[in-house]
Amino acid sequence: MGLLQDIQSEVKEILQTKWSKREGDVVPEPEDVELGNDAVALKGAVLYADLAKSTDLVKGYKDWFAAEVYKAYLVSACRLIRINNGVITAFDGDRVMAVFIGDSKNSSAAKTALMINFVVKEVINKAIKQEYPDTSFQIQQAVGIDESNLFVARTGIRGSNDLVWVGRAANYAAKLCSLREANYSSYITSDVFNMLSDATRNGGNPKQCMWEKVTWTSQGIDVYRSSWWWKPD
Repeated sequence: MGLLQDIQSEVKEILQTKWSKREGDVVPEPEDVELGNDAVALKGAVLYADLAKSTDLVKGYKDWFAAEVYKAYLVSACRLIRINNGVITAFDGDRVMAVFIGDSKNSSAAKTALMINFVVKEVINKAIKQEYPDTSFQIQQAVGIDESNLFVARTGIRGSNDLVWVGRAANYAAKLCSLREANYSSYITSDVFNMLSDATRNGGNPKQCMWEKVTWTSQGIDVYRSSWWWKPD
């Protein structure tokens, strides 16, 4: 049997095989899900943290400098995700995806976004300027968050596979982090905003809402954006 016939057979099997689905209460690892039509269903908040203008970075600066920027941003984002009980699920070049579950998933994800904003502005960018005083480069980034039911399956072939996260949250979160405007770097959907704790919704003295409602024109829905930050302990 040739390659084309193998692919035709595999596609037919995928489309004809009934799904085995179970409810999950933890974020699964790839080995927890079979390569066949096996899936875990759960409700989660998905976070995407994404560097802006990474194409300009790799085209306009030395490769080692771009690598340092990537590493500084992603390492910092990953540490903040984990300290807020998020699970890192994927890397895609200059972005990282994470999933939060549980009763406080939306607040935890939003807090992570605000913390990433603080670390970028007050730690990474200042460190870049101190180490390379002649450069004008400063990181710009955004975090997108949405929550929904998620259908988690394992895709690929034996020896080269990973989990795929099917659901609105994964799609919206990835798109929200491309909405960067002015100093706004955190974007969440209304579903996330409506479930925020007081601490992640309001800040300052006197207290005021840290999130501004705007229309996401391409999707025709309201979302919330923030330029606030949260200093990690």
